[in-house]
Amino acid sequence: MNSLVCAAPAKLNLFLHVIGRRSDGYHLLESVFRFIDYGDTVTLTRRADGLVIREYENVEIAETVDLCLRAARLLQLESGTAYGVSIGLDKRLPLGGGLGGGSSDAASVLLGLNQLWELNWSRQRLQDLALQLGADVPVFIFGESAFAQGIGEILQSVTLQPAWYVVLVPDVHVSTPKIFASEQLTRDSKSIRIADFSRSEIFSDLTRNDLQSAVCGIYPEVVEALAWLGQFGLARMTGSGACVFAEFKDEQAARLVYDKLPADVRGFVAQGLDTHPLKNFAT
Repeated sequence: MNSLVCAAPAKLNLFLHVIGRRSDGYHLLESVFRFIDYGDTVTLTRRADGLVIREYENVEIAETVDLCLRAARLLQLESGTAYGVSIGLDKRLPLGGGLGGGSSDAASVLLGLNQLWELNWSRQRLQDLALQLGADVPVFIFGESAFAQGIGEILQSVTLQPAWYVVLVPDVHVSTPKIFASEQLTRDSKSIRIADFSRSEIFSDLTRNDLQSAVCGIYPEVVEALAWLGQFGLARMTGSGACVFAEFKDEQAARLVYDKLPADVRGFVAQGLDTHPLKNFAT
């Protein structure tokens, strides 16, 4: 096996609470992550010369900060492999959208190279490495719907009801550091127990996205997206934005709403996934 085509699915934060802040500045979070069947595609081709290169142009992301390259080089360094890789990327997920695109790409690189380089690293070992790349990367390695705590690295499996989602993509790039630094952001939400979550509907008074009000204070496009989607159900922002979503019980209900989407608004319909497409790439 010399090459692999790897799915890199988007994630939704079904809720996102900020419950505190560590002394190093990282925020303490609680969230439920769910993967959806819409995302990027990463293509990995093994190289015998040890080089790690990307075979795609991305004017918005310099090679020095490209998470796909960083993930491959970090795994190469830590594993001591002599192999390299050429990385292709079919990018569908927006930057600054809150869908976890860069994190998902990085995780799929780690999972794919675990196979392609024949490393046989455990899932936990890959998760520990993934945390060096970003707080959202480990959940994609974890590979299941998850209740997350800490800075996002403490993960427990959760069982979610089947659902479909309408996701709107406002034409803005939200800066995550800017939102977490916002004076409008509260950092004292009460901690929620996983038992509380499992007994409740996801869209209830028990849950929310604590970043949403800070984002809406800066980006009117997000306010407009929430207002439009909110006509058909409870709409919520994912991550630090800008994308917003609403949950529906089946595909037909989701597409009935999506078909009403104004011509100048981007979006898509996606099914919720229980497991990551590459979950069996690590044990």
